[in-house]
Amino acid sequence: MQHEHHDLIHEFPEYREKIHDLKITNDRFRELFDEYHKVDKEVFRVENNIEPRSDVALEDIKKRRLVLKDELFKMLRQSMP
Repeated sequence: MQHEHHDLIHEFPEYREKIHDLKITNDRFRELFDEYHKVDKEVFRVENNIEPRSDVALEDIKKRRLVLKDELFKMLRQSMP
């Protein structure tokens, strides 16, 4: 079974413009955004057996992705008027 990427714009389509704005204006958001996508790619590679790892390692990576996603979402919500 082919697994998919969980890029931030597909996760939060209603924030598409705000994501773009924050990537340009907020260094911390950009750092977290880049890390989120790096971790998401790692999850994709493991789930698709491109880079096999243990189930425990995969769960740890997924947890890291979730923490990043939560932090990014919090920043997106706080930036809205």
